[in-house]
Amino acid sequence: MNNDNSVLKLMETFLRRAGSGLAEGGIHTPNHRWVVSAALAQINDVFPDKRYVQRIDQWLAEGIDIDEEGMFIERSTTVYNTVCDYSFVVLAHKLNRPALLEPVRRNLDAMLYLVHPNFEVVTEISRRQDLNRRAGMDGYWFPLRYMAIHDDNGQYAAILKSLEPERINLGFMMEYPDLQKSLPKPSPIPDKYKKEYPLSEITRIRNGKTSATIMHRNNNRWMAVRHGDAVINAIRFASAFFGKGQFTPDQFELKQGVYHFKQELRGPYYQPIADQKLLPIDRDKWGKSRSYRDQSEICEMVYECSIKEVKEGFEINISATGTRNVPLAIEINLRDGGVLENVDIAPNVNDAYLIKDGFAEYHLGNDRISFGPGCYEHAYTQIRGAEAKLSGPSVYLTGFTPFKHTLNIRIG
Repeated sequence: MNNDNSVLKLMETFLRRAGSGLAEGGIHTPNHRWVVSAALAQINDVFPDKRYVQRIDQWLAEGIDIDEEGMFIERSTTVYNTVCDYSFVVLAHKLNRPALLEPVRRNLDAMLYLVHPNFEVVTEISRRQDLNRRAGMDGYWFPLRYMAIHDDNGQYAAILKSLEPERINLGFMMEYPDLQKSLPKPSPIPDKYKKEYPLSEITRIRNGKTSATIMHRNNNRWMAVRHGDAVINAIRFASAFFGKGQFTPDQFELKQGVYHFKQELRGPYYQPIADQKLLPIDRDKWGKSRSYRDQSEICEMVYECSIKEVKEGFEINISATGTRNVPLAIEINLRDGGVLENVDIAPNVNDAYLIKDGFAEYHLGNDRISFGPGCYEHAYTQIRGAEAKLSGPSVYLTGFTPFKHTLNIRIG
């Protein structure tokens, strides 16, 4: 770039000061290393300074935080993936280090299996603010176009067809002239698969218009499934067991094609403190005092769930055993905008419904999902201790422990 350019001269003081700060200052989160490095590479492109490249090399020496599944450590599929991919394209281009395109390639290849039929992105795995938020591939435009042309990759070009011309960035097109080259011929992205991500602890299933995500552990939204525009955002359940009965599986096993989940809960009662030396207790230390107390009337609850893909869709078996006569509710949360049939309005809760018998049907446009059979033993849907109802319409099945029910999700 011509350093005599009048606009660049106006910006020189700012850019050099920024470069000095970035070459010495610190960061907060993993992706900041690559954002800082990309900015330094851009400043170095117009005002070369060995300090900038030395700082970039310091950050790169820590290793790039991408695993063998193609996930950056923050697993943020619509925010920080795009930030990291952008940064490494800039670094590779400005520093003439094509090896730095490899993490971009690995992440984009992973994303081929983390999109729904309409290129909406799976966000259930995120560790950042885009968790469970609805978003598309818009933020990937720059790395997708750069890599599609650089690698002659037709699958990246296929995704770009859903983004262009609306998402074309003219500034990038001017700064990186290779982006103006013709794209390769689009080739189909995977649309029929069952793919396991052991490190991210999810399973992705696609069968044409049908798309499902299964979360293995430590997530109370352990399944989401859609058929075209008909979307089940999440399936969850909870009982009123000691006000802590939300099913959040902490045990997982894949066995003979069936996904098994389990959680064991324990609820004791506490006796008076027997050791007189510990009395009286500080009123602000009640929680700590439990470790001094004998326990009695200990109650237990064991949740188990299994998911099996079947010809019609999915078969989900749910059970809760242990303490008896505890109310339980299964929540099936749906995307706004569709039509629900064969349900009854739940009392005292907005946008909540019950299936008393048979199958509920949900359709949006020409796409349809049905689920059931119903189960109705009480109208207590907002269980004490459960996570708050999700936004949008939720359909509930209710019962008491010991509880056992098979929920079928039928597609189309």
